[in-house]
Amino acid sequence: MAEDACLGVLYTFRRCPYAIRARMALAVAGVEVEVREVALKAKPDALLEASPKGTVPVLVLASGEVIDESLTVMAWALAQRDPHAWLTHTRLRCRAFIEANDGPFKSALDAYKYPWRTQSDPDVAWREAQDYLQPLEQCCTEAPYLGGMQPSLADIAIFPFIRQCAAVDHARFAAALPSLDAWLNGWLEDATFKRIMAKVPLWTPGASPRYWSVLFR
Repeated sequence: MAEDACLGVLYTFRRCPYAIRARMALAVAGVEVEVREVALKAKPDALLEASPKGTVPVLVLASGEVIDESLTVMAWALAQRDPHAWLTHTRLRCRAFIEANDGPFKSALDAYKYPWRTQSDPDVAWREAQDYLQPLEQCCTEAPYLGGMQPSLADIAIFPFIRQCAAVDHARFAAALPSLDAWLNGWLEDATFKRIMAKVPLWTPGASPRYWSVLFR
């Protein structure tokens, strides 16, 4: 039955924040896909053939169309079904938050998390990250979610990156951003998040297909 309902193949990596937000949207939408967990240090040829960028997530639809941007995967999934109205609740301010998250904040996050790789000062990177995080802290002080009383695409698109930031030094993060920390903890305890973070065996060419509905029950 899963094979008959399958709408495509998803290349993913469990811990990648871009892949996490795509899986969250696919899970909520109830879209059936074949899941191919890959190792980014040994990318399979099939992934590179589908998307030469070699990043995840990559969704190859049954039609042959390739979607290799995480936000586009999210939009496609929620266009199929959006039971929590995440798209409806996404205001202009929320879209600006997503743009900043994927731009200056991601750069600061990489410098903070991987100072040896980026040749950067982690304390300077932390201060730069806070320039982005403080407006989110204010939002979470005023309301439960970034867009107000209801979760939106912004919450889902951003929390996997905030998760990485908080994990570097959680005591520092929680002390500086208590409301954002509480918001993050809510998403980390979310049943859908826990489900899509289940460990999946690495995909190898010729392996039997592993379907979403079976892996993430």
